[in-house]
Amino acid sequence: MLRAEPAPRVLTVTQLATLVREALEGGVGSVWVAGEISNLRPAPSGHVYFTLKDEQSQLGAVMFRSVAQALAFRPADGMEVLISARVSLYPVRGALQLYVDAIEPRGLGALQLAFEQLKARLGAEGLFAAARKRPLPRFPRAVGIVTALRGAVIHDMRTVLRARWPACRIVVRPVRVQGAGAGREVAEAIEDLNRLGGLDVLIVGRGGGSLEDLWAFNEEVVARAIAASAVPVVSAVGHEVDFTIADFVADARAPTPTAAAALVVPDRAEVAAGLGRAEAALRRALARHARDLPLRIDDLALRARRGLARRLAWERRELATSAARLGRVGPAPGLRRARERLATAGTRLRFALGIRVRQARGAVERAAGQLDALSPLACLARGYAIVRRGDATGPVVRDAALLAAGDPVALVFARGRARARIDATEPEKEP
Repeated sequence: MLRAEPAPRVLTVTQLATLVREALEGGVGSVWVAGEISNLRPAPSGHVYFTLKDEQSQLGAVMFRSVAQALAFRPADGMEVLISARVSLYPVRGALQLYVDAIEPRGLGALQLAFEQLKARLGAEGLFAAARKRPLPRFPRAVGIVTALRGAVIHDMRTVLRARWPACRIVVRPVRVQGAGAGREVAEAIEDLNRLGGLDVLIVGRGGGSLEDLWAFNEEVVARAIAASAVPVVSAVGHEVDFTIADFVADARAPTPTAAAALVVPDRAEVAAGLGRAEAALRRALARHARDLPLRIDDLALRARRGLARRLAWERRELATSAARLGRVGPAPGLRRARERLATAGTRLRFALGIRVRQARGAVERAAGQLDALSPLACLARGYAIVRRGDATGPVVRDAALLAAGDPVALVFARGRARARIDATEPEKEP
């Protein structure tokens, strides 16, 4: 008797993808995988996509934003890494994918790699350039300190500052110097002290520790706060063998916080000793000067007399030379020639004036003759008279018709005048 075979189970693609994903997550779970990063693609969302490969295989990987933001270093193509990831299937594309929970560089620690990366990037920007380093003030009036409020560091710095230069005012801005958020606190403290004003120099530092303990001073936010400070900054982080990014950016580095305190202020004992030496040297110089002053005055007076004598002799020679030159080219010959020219010109002028006077006299005589001939006085001299109506100032009568019998008239003769009255007038007869 034949038995019927059960019908095969039919799955949808989504169901199959879900089974495979569950099998992978349950069977493989989280693993550590070593490989090389390639095709790194940061997304605008903050997630980071890349391919993890070795010589024969490759797998897609995704690192979500929360993991990426917590990294101390920056992943890059070609970097050998060790990642902790969950193995799963991405159903949308049916692709095997690693979901990264942690990532570390291979060969070089994550913090050391982050240190080298940031150092290279800030160095390329010029933040470590010697040209931007500012000199520290010689005699600061106020010093700002950014460090932890408790511990030996702040105590030692205060002790050194007060012992070396008691006149200096100390302003402490307490911060946490390690742990999450410590870098941000240090940067904000630097900005606060800049806003406070009145400070001549800042000390930023802490005592020694591991690379992890000192990491706040390797953060970019601290480096940029130091670079932006208007007040010169001295970095004093850890011990002499410890170097941080803050050391490279700061205007000066001190091997320890105590050394930083000694660096920013002078030693009053040394200053006093220097002043004493300067005073003694000045007194000796003044004594020498007072002793040598009379001799110097006599020497200068002798040199002045000799100089004046040489100058006077030279002036006399110059005067004699100028007098001789003036005698040779003086004005006497020129005056003689000028007098001769003047005499000749005077003779010519007198001759010309004589001729001109004679010509003028003849012209005047001719004009006088013509005037006499035309003058009415000449007519009067020949027996004529001028008749004026009324008196001698009245109008001249030229027509008898203008007069009537009885009119008074004045007669003007060549010599004298007469008054008359008209008896009668005779009109002019027609021709």
